Amino acid sequence: MEKMMGFQIGVIGALFLSVASSVSIVVCNKALMSNLGFPFATTLTSWHLMVTYCTLHVARRLNFFETKSVDIKTVIIFGVLNGVSIGFLNLSLGFNSIGFYQMTKLAIIPFTVLLETIFLKKKFSKKIKLSLFVLLVGVGVASVTDLQLNLVGTILSLIAIATTCVGQILTNTIQKRLNVSSTQLLYQSSPFQAAVLFVTGPLLDQYLTKQNVYAFSYSPLVLGFIALSCMIAVSVNFSTFLVIGKTSPVTYQVLGHLKTCLVLGFGYTLLHDPFTARNIVGILIAVLGMGLYSYFCTSENKKKQSGDLSTPQVTILCLRLLKPETTIHLFWGHQDKEVEVKKLIKVSLV
Repeated sequence: MEKMMGFQIGVIGALFLSVASSVSIVVCNKALMSNLGFPFATTLTSWHLMVTYCTLHVARRLNFFETKSVDIKTVIIFGVLNGVSIGFLNLSLGFNSIGFYQMTKLAIIPFTVLLETIFLKKKFSKKIKLSLFVLLVGVGVASVTDLQLNLVGTILSLIAIATTCVGQILTNTIQKRLNVSSTQLLYQSSPFQAAVLFVTGPLLDQYLTKQNVYAFSYSPLVLGFIALSCMIAVSVNFSTFLVIGKTSPVTYQVLGHLKTCLVLGFGYTLLHDPFTARNIVGILIAVLGMGLYSYFCTSENKKKQSGDLSTPQVTILCLRLLKPETTIHLFWGHQDKEVEVKKLIKVSLV
């Protein structure tokens, strides 16, 4: 019970850290790019990852965490895939309207559900799917405005969706199957992500903005905001891996849409962005969807936990009242339960 309580507190802490750091970095980057005219998003992301790696390297040297050996091919493929997904998301934004880019981000949740259902045999209840639908409708109403389609932009968006979904599923799968922590995985993969973006970022940014990142006039104020953005990014990257590892890629995407709603609110209150009745209605619908998703996930997890705990308790009761052979017969046909019952019988007979 105490272990479960500690896990829940850890999840809540990870979710809070992710929301706080992500909203902070969006506000910081918006000031950097919109107000100070620094348009090089992909290059800035590569700097984020470099600072993240350096910070984690110092933390490891100070024994804040221990490294764990992971197959180098797995780490390289994972790191490169995440770096590529960031590049394609930025290309998608460059070749599409903002409205279509928002639709691309919305498509990540259903595509993730589809991939996990097909390849990982994961089951999503009708209630969970309904809550996700309500959430997506709300975010769509709040954030999607114009929808301008073009062939190149659509192809780039599809690649961005696929690489992002696979990358986030791998983030969760690698941590659980290889038994590595979010910090260990981020530490080992961030250099490869940074390398991909450090090489391609300036070229990509120059193609999209028609400006050279190395020829930009860096004022002290711009450098200060870049440094602040990099420091916040350490928390963003860490919390991203932490949330996906402790929950799931779908939950992380739901959290991402909560951030979108918060950013819209902060944009209105702090930066005086235009805010309409449509934005308000959309945010309210999205919040309803998030609430339903949280409620259904919590109730399903409680049912699953009570189901997991019920078998040993019932078995022990049967062992006290009946013969062991009779107890096994009660669970005949359920192989996993039979094995569990036989283990308990051995313990009880000692």
